[in-house]
Amino acid sequence: MKKTSVFADKNFRVGEISPRLYGSFIEHLGRAVYGGIYDPDDPSADENGFRKDVVSLVRELHVPIVRYPGGNFVSGYEWTDGVGPKEKRPARLDLAWHTTETNEFGTDEFVKWCRLAGVEPMLAVNMGTGTVKEAARLVEYCNHAGGTALSDYRRANGAEKPYGVTYWCIGNEMDGPWQIGHLSADDYGKKALEAAKVMRWTNGETDDALSNLHKLKLVVSGSSNHEMDTFPEWDRVVLEHTYGKADYLSMHRYYEYSTSDKRPLEDFFGAADNMAEYIETLEATIEYVRAKYRTRKQVYLSFDEWNVWKQSAPRTEPLWKRAPRLIEDIYTFRDSLVFAGLMNTLLNHCDLVKMGCLAQLVNVIAPITTERGDAFRQSIFYPFKYLANNARGATLRTFSDSDLFENKYGKARSLNEAVCYDAESGSVVVSLVNYAQEAREVSLELRSFGDLEPAEYVEMTNADLGATNGFSHKEDVVPAKKDLPAVKGGTHVSVVLPAMSWSYLKFKTKA
Repeated sequence: MKKTSVFADKNFRVGEISPRLYGSFIEHLGRAVYGGIYDPDDPSADENGFRKDVVSLVRELHVPIVRYPGGNFVSGYEWTDGVGPKEKRPARLDLAWHTTETNEFGTDEFVKWCRLAGVEPMLAVNMGTGTVKEAARLVEYCNHAGGTALSDYRRANGAEKPYGVTYWCIGNEMDGPWQIGHLSADDYGKKALEAAKVMRWTNGETDDALSNLHKLKLVVSGSSNHEMDTFPEWDRVVLEHTYGKADYLSMHRYYEYSTSDKRPLEDFFGAADNMAEYIETLEATIEYVRAKYRTRKQVYLSFDEWNVWKQSAPRTEPLWKRAPRLIEDIYTFRDSLVFAGLMNTLLNHCDLVKMGCLAQLVNVIAPITTERGDAFRQSIFYPFKYLANNARGATLRTFSDSDLFENKYGKARSLNEAVCYDAESGSVVVSLVNYAQEAREVSLELRSFGDLEPAEYVEMTNADLGATNGFSHKEDVVPAKKDLPAVKGGTHVSVVLPAMSWSYLKFKTKA
């Protein structure tokens, strides 16, 4: 059996973990909204039509922030269609997903749902067919106290107090030719700068404003993925226009298991290290622009779309249907291994990645799947749950002698790890993915923490890489509790990881 050593020291920190790293995303796509978080006819629905069973699962995941309403959808969305009396809201053709949008769920409902679910709203403005003025007007509707037509309209719609939305995406994937209103980097950068400027002005952010003013946090659209021909030049150009006004640069990436790949399993398992390379390229791009402008200001990354997604699956639903079943992937055990590795990558780059949005939250490439009256947790639910609920504080820089395996991206580590330390609670969390096709012994060297006590140990493994959960078999792919490992000398832990498995360990420092 091969042995791999992992060393982590509490003094060697990557950075502080932002709670918003564990965010998610809801788009008007398929059954994410209608039938997902909102279904007035569901037995669990409350007086607002929100599914209480879904809210309970979202709370179980500990999701802190949710991005809405898109996604590709937002580039053709008129936000005014989704506010006011529901009987007066117009039905529209959604050209992004070729469905009919009834607009019975909009900004007011989303913010109300966020309050119920205990999450922070993150709104996106339309930079496709939308204008700079419309973006500013949405900020006014949401955040201005009263005394104007738009703020008083919000109050008339039932929200007396302003929503106080802090986080805003200025458009979505504007580098993509598939995007409604697709722009060049130069054109988008100019438009995003003007949108950022007037959105901040609308929020009361001027040069003579009080220093303690509640300020917006703005995300500009970066590359849709790092396989775009325009990457990373797009990101450089956009940042050169917007660096003074932006707080985050967005990035998106999905990975797929494809039997058409030369080495399907290895190529899929290489995703986590490939994601790391993507982040590090954007880190260099941001640093270049920061140096060019000779500023101390730091723009961070918002990885506001990421997941495993079978993008090659054909559409089976007719055009223009309301809330059709679109991209409702059923995740395998294999998918959960890649998913856990992607989470490790986000944690290992928490110094720059300060926001993450798992795409999406319900039904559409999601950890939660529903039917009327029922729901189940997908395989990817569990790595997200354990890490979102426990991996806090700071990620530590690890040193590992893991061997490497070849894949279409180059080389990747057979053992993918993340180690997090929360000094406040005294907890040490270790996430280990064994991508090797054989078991291996892992030696954890944690001597800087003093005496450690094991607190929790779970493991996900399955003889069938294609195993899934479903409505009739909700627990075929779930973590199993393991006997707590011995801690030799209070600092050394040895565990045997099954072939192709994910393991989660938690320790407590002794007072």
